[in-house]
This record gives sequence, structure tokens and C-alpha cells, in this order.
Amino acid sequence: METLVELWNYYAQNYAYVWEEFYRHFLMSAYGVLFAAIVAIPVGIFIARNAHLSKWVFSFTNVIQTIPALAMLAVLMLVLGLGPNTVVAALFLYSLLPIVRNTYTGIRNVDQAFIESGRGMGMTKFQLLRMVEFPLALSVIMAGLRTALVISISIATIGAFIGGGGLGTIIIRGTNVSDGTGIILAGAIPTALMAVVADLGLGWIEND
Repeated sequence: METLVELWNYYAQNYAYVWEEFYRHFLMSAYGVLFAAIVAIPVGIFIARNAHLSKWVFSFTNVIQTIPALAMLAVLMLVLGLGPNTVVAALFLYSLLPIVRNTYTGIRNVDQAFIESGRGMGMTKFQLLRMVEFPLALSVIMAGLRTALVISISIATIGAFIGGGGLGTIIIRGTNVSDGTGIILAGAIPTALMAVVADLGLGWIEND
């Protein structure tokens, strides 16, 4: 009960600050996924056309995925310094694998009958991609974006350690005070809600 009271009091006294960090946290996550999508979707389409290159691309993205988030942030910090830009760069790297993999899978799994029909109508390769392959693969690509965004929201929490801000700042503040469970929850609950809402929102778009 005391924890709930502490949580309520923290929100009542710091609602503007919590909202500011919530907004910053979401922007870092969204920008990381957006920049990754700009790179990863074309790469996924390219390796779907050139399957012999897929193992090299997936090997690279898999290696990135195995690097602990704190280690990744520490390395990037040496190049980019402290702040949200470094966090966005890390989220960009972590978002590559799910988007590339789902784009590759979606394009490769398009029914060849639709492609042959398009060719029979005289479509060019670009027209086939734009009007046939990409629309049919879009739900699978959206699933990759959905996964990437949820991963980014969770990893962005650690960005507070390098001055990136976000809800992780509140969680760290709670760990640095005695009996700061309420403060920890004040940062953890919005983070979890953000991830759930992002997942449900993109899931709705994916199934629409």
C-alpha cells in the first residue's frame, strides 16, 4: 500500500517530467526503428532477389543482436558521445534484424502465380514490386516493424545510463534512493504500457 501511495505522489508531483521523459523515450524508439526501416526494407528486398547474399546479411545482423545493450552503448558512446543520438544509433542497429528478416521472408513467400500474372500483363520489375510483391508482403514486414519497436522501447530504457534520457532516468533515480520502489514503478509502468500499446497498435495496422 505504501508503494502505491508513493507511486501516486510521484506522479502527482512530477507528472510534467514523467510525460516529458515518456515522450523522449518514445521518440528515441520510433526514430531508431524508422531509420532502420529505411535501410533494412530495401536490403531485405535486395537479398530476396539475391538469396546467395542473405547468409552474409543475416550473419551480420545476428552478430549485432548478440551484443549486450550496455556494451553496444559503450562502444557507440566512444564514437558519438553521450546523449540521445547514441541511443538512437544503438536502436537502429538492434532493429535491423527483425525488419530485414521479415522483409526477406515476406518477399520470398509471395505466390509465384501472382508474379507470373503480373509479368503476363507486361509489368516491369519495379511495377511488380510496387503493385504485387510489396503489398502482399506488407503484413509480414509490419510484423517485423512491430517486433523492432517493442525491442527498441525496452532497450531505450538503458539509454539513461549514457545521458539519453527517457523513462530509464526515472527507474535509475528510484534505484539510487532507499525504498524507491514507487519511483522505479513510476518509470517501469509507462515503459510497459508504451510497449503494449505499440504492439497492439501496429498489430491492428498489420491486420487491417
